[in-house]
Amino acid sequence: MENKGIEIIKSSGNKVFFSIDKLKNSLRRSGANDNLVEKIVQIVQNELYNGITTKEIYNRAFALLKKHKSIFASKYKLKKAIYELGPTGFPFEKFIHAVMQYSGYSSETNIILNGFCVKHEVDVVALKNNLKILIECKFHSEEGRNCNVKVPLYIHSRYTDIKKHFDRLKKNNLELDKGWVVTNTRFTEDALAYGKCADLFLLSWDYPYEDGLKDRIDRLGLYPITVSTILTNRDKQFLLSRDVVLCRQLIKDKFYLDYLGMSEIRKKKVLEEIDLLCNY
Repeated sequence: MENKGIEIIKSSGNKVFFSIDKLKNSLRRSGANDNLVEKIVQIVQNELYNGITTKEIYNRAFALLKKHKSIFASKYKLKKAIYELGPTGFPFEKFIHAVMQYSGYSSETNIILNGFCVKHEVDVVALKNNLKILIECKFHSEEGRNCNVKVPLYIHSRYTDIKKHFDRLKKNNLELDKGWVVTNTRFTEDALAYGKCADLFLLSWDYPYEDGLKDRIDRLGLYPITVSTILTNRDKQFLLSRDVVLCRQLIKDKFYLDYLGMSEIRKKKVLEEIDLLCNY
């Protein structure tokens, strides 16, 4: 049963036909083997109906993965876990800051830089090999909302103002590399076209191809703590408020779990889950 004629409703409200390949690919990225993937796909297919939402499909697949192995469920919920860094964009900025640090950069968040005309607050400033990168983070807490062309237009104008001032000073042999725009969702076609034309580096959930945010997270094992299937929402918000945004950070700063009043058994389960995820 291929279900080729089944229409599903995306988070944006748009209707598309159900794709078995997309479901299989998302399940494989979780680490599930082919036998488990086929088993879950068959169950999900049998429960499809016209008008089912992508959220319902996700919830069913997630539950089946979690029942089999929690680490698969954690990796499968990565995109949702990034949304859970909201509702404000500040934890997402901290997350990108941490990703840059684990990628070999020294970085800082919320830095005020002088421009030629005015001062600007930059979300993340990263430095590596005498190259300084200015990163603006655009976080959306609602699924289905994409970054339109207004975002890179605005960021490019700010970057140009900062660069004009920077080039005039020429300090410490540093070079200001191209500006970055990072989002947890996707860019529209116009936004991508403008970014390429203006020489901005755009990083979204799945762009650039095979080097998007999801690819970098999987490659480096830099999962946000919100992927945990054991920590409660209260636990996660507490840790985020302490700037603990990565699972790797919690392994190093496990003493934070003591403040949550966890039993030793539950604490052990949390650390085992996170350790396994970071080293999978």
